[in-house]
Amino acid sequence: MLRSYLFLVWLYGWMAVCGVLYIPTVLFPRVVTQRALALYAQIIRAGLKLICDIDTEIRGREHVVPGPAIYAGKHHCMMDVFIPFIVIQDSCHILKKELMWTPFLGWYAFSTGMIPIDRAGTSKTLKAMISAGKKRAAEGRTIVIFPEGTRRAPDDPPLYQPAGISALNKALDVPIIPVATNAGLCWPAKGARRKPGKIVYEVLPAIPPGLDRKALMARLENDLETASSRLIAEGRTAQVAKGVK
Repeated sequence: MLRSYLFLVWLYGWMAVCGVLYIPTVLFPRVVTQRALALYAQIIRAGLKLICDIDTEIRGREHVVPGPAIYAGKHHCMMDVFIPFIVIQDSCHILKKELMWTPFLGWYAFSTGMIPIDRAGTSKTLKAMISAGKKRAAEGRTIVIFPEGTRRAPDDPPLYQPAGISALNKALDVPIIPVATNAGLCWPAKGARRKPGKIVYEVLPAIPPGLDRKALMARLENDLETASSRLIAEGRTAQVAKGVK
């Protein structure tokens, strides 16, 4: 727990430092801010390794489709939000609108053209998301969405929300990049404790555009759950070898 609390100091301390230092980037093209955010993501990775004995690995980069595309990832923890800045050249996150009002984070989200949505999920929200998604895709960007909508523990049964991802799939007609992970083994969705081990993010082969809603969700869930289950089993074996409970 001591190492976990030290990591929280690292995580939020560097967030505050970078939040201030990155302010000038909002005056430049969004790619400058995105590269700065990618650097912060690498700082998080360094803290995980140095303080918590948690390695991070990104596999399958060869499957990344140069935009426009849709990045559809499993969501276990905060780290999932920062990985796309490392993996994707020009990412555009879909995020809850309340974050746009937070100091620093909201400024950077606004300057990089992220897509804020109302978590209530009304038809108006869906239409606004699709409209914004079309504009970002026209710019060649990759839209980042977490199809389950919120963080879930590794052993939680899948709970996919098809409305957003299927509407984007139909409207944008671009490949979907599934990204599996076992991050929740080391960085739980809730609580402060970080457990030693290895976090893996695996970019899977792209799902081609044009699938209907039922076929898309079946393929996406099968790809993500199969790969994530394999990564979770691999991660648990490594933790047992380290004596992690």
